Amino acid sequence: MQEKKEEDPQQALNKVSEVGIDEVGKGAIFGPVFSAVVVLTKKNISILKQFGVTDSKKLTPKKRKLLLPKILLLCSDYGIGQSSAREIDNLGIRVATELSMIRALKKLKEKPSELIIDGPLLLRPWQGIQKNIVSGDSKFISIASASIFAKVSRDNLMERLEKKYSGYFIFKNKGYGTREHLSLIRKYGITKLHRKSFLKKSNLI
Repeated sequence: MQEKKEEDPQQALNKVSEVGIDEVGKGAIFGPVFSAVVVLTKKNISILKQFGVTDSKKLTPKKRKLLLPKILLLCSDYGIGQSSAREIDNLGIRVATELSMIRALKKLKEKPSELIIDGPLLLRPWQGIQKNIVSGDSKFISIASASIFAKVSRDNLMERLEKKYSGYFIFKNKGYGTREHLSLIRKYGITKLHRKSFLKKSNLI
């Protein structure tokens, strides 16, 4: 009986908590892939919904930056992880993305009993219950919050990297393969933060 009692508070906590994880930068040709995980109670989910938290792609950069402090204040826990361009080239994008997710999860104070992941792909290294939700960032506030956290964090890094890698308009394209970005690579060549494995497919290297 004693063992059952010890489990009860944790079971009660799990019922009121939602743990969402999402990645940003998977399709970029420059820089790391970022993943964020956010833990929310039911009460704070409804508060963040009222604040306008939704899929980060549907929000302006200004709105995302305004929402992030509210998310970090209201969440019970959070973590962020990344995987470098070199890791993406060496391991492949899926394994590198999983690595960034595991790094984010390791920052949490407690291992979640259930994880809600945006998209159809399982997080293969994760030993625990997980649910894959296609378009999860528009269905679950915890995933939407994670997508905002990851997006703002990655965008901030891209803005800082602009100083070091000027000429590629990283602050504008955020490392994605826009027509302008690809033409600048043809003009100036690649940097050590460009994903060689991605650029080979475009016959740029």
